[in-house]
Amino acid sequence: MPNRQRHDPSKNLVGFVVGEVEYAVEIARVREIANPLPLVALPHAPVAVVGVADYRGEVVPVVDLRARFGLTSVPATRRTKWIVVDVVGRAVALVVDGVTEVFGTGGAELRPAPPLGGGEDLRGLAGVSSHDGALIFVLDTSRLRELTEPLAASGRIGPSARPLSLPPGAS
Repeated sequence: MPNRQRHDPSKNLVGFVVGEVEYAVEIARVREIANPLPLVALPHAPVAVVGVADYRGEVVPVVDLRARFGLTSVPATRRTKWIVVDVVGRAVALVVDGVTEVFGTGGAELRPAPPLGGGEDLRGLAGVSSHDGALIFVLDTSRLRELTEPLAASGRIGPSARPLSLPPGAS
């Protein structure tokens, strides 16, 4: 039986792009990288939550990182992906412009994220790393809880949510 390649523990980040900026999330938080699925819009949801989707039988919120970061919306392309991450025990799909690669910090600690002005930092950065000469902003996925907790409390997302009825023509 051939040797199976095991996960490389030195590669602890999944890289992606939103606009012109490179970001990453901890690989331990990533459930899957998926192609976009049909969405159902939720009334009264935060602007960054563009809807919910039926992801493997669970109703999950879909967070558009372009909206979260204050960028203009662009049509989805073949490179557009969803990174399904664990946010405090719940699945959340992050819409990104493209996934780049899995890489590591080379054992270096994350550097502190720069302050981006007064008030809440909407990006929710855990810190900054470098890879191939570029700065990579590492997201703190637990900060997305503030977007998803009200939806979970109302029963609109999660395993106990009512089944979705997709709009006509969506599949």
